Amino acid sequence: MMYDIEMQDVTEEFSRCWQAAGTHLQARVQDGALCWLKATLTPPFLEHLSFRMGNQLYFIRVEDMDGNVEGPGNASGFRVIAKGCNGFPCRMPMYRIGSEWKPAVPGWGLIHAETDRPVDPLVLISDEKIAMTDWEVHDFAVQVVRDYIVKKLGRELMSSQGNPQLDPSIWFVGNHGPEWVVVRSVRYPRREAAIPKNITDIAANCARLSVVGHFASIAVANSEDTFGPSEKISALPLWRGHEMIVSFDGLVSLGVQ
Repeated sequence: MMYDIEMQDVTEEFSRCWQAAGTHLQARVQDGALCWLKATLTPPFLEHLSFRMGNQLYFIRVEDMDGNVEGPGNASGFRVIAKGCNGFPCRMPMYRIGSEWKPAVPGWGLIHAETDRPVDPLVLISDEKIAMTDWEVHDFAVQVVRDYIVKKLGRELMSSQGNPQLDPSIWFVGNHGPEWVVVRSVRYPRREAAIPKNITDIAANCARLSVVGHFASIAVANSEDTFGPSEKISALPLWRGHEMIVSFDGLVSLGVQ
């Protein structure tokens, strides 16, 4: 499926509400215990905030309990990504006192979207090894490419999304305007992902904004495996929250424009 870049505006008041929600969550633990997956207001907005704690994932939609401030994105998007990543879909109702926003629920401020019960991420951490879903692996790969574009190339992101069924995964500002990136991920012992067969269709869809496209192949392995010269027919599982290594050689310009 094709992904059209979202240019959805975020109101100043929702931005304040969202920031208060994130600050509250971060304050619940010491630094490092909460690993943010999404903590920016960069479109698209399946969820407004997401994080990993231990071996569990949380995807959050921030809401004004009084219904006066509307957040961006589809109201069910956080459920979709939570299902794809085997995580917890959570609502975080907030209320405003004067100019300040506060969680409406005691503790973490999170409510499970399916059970309507409060969620305490600290209680849900376990020693169980949880295998990463294909969506998780792809989303991780998109994060690797996104960081490369921002930190290595010094480019500004326009949007990024980790749904493996949608293309392109990333839009950024290039030398002469928008550029797009199709990301594909594979698990070791595979070492390189193939350019999708429908790349011409993807390029045609993107041409309304830009004819400059790139491809990124990300191979992901358990940190106890290796991308050395020896060939393997099997590999160690990818466990959520455990260290991983990647093989990524940068962006490949697509000659489809």
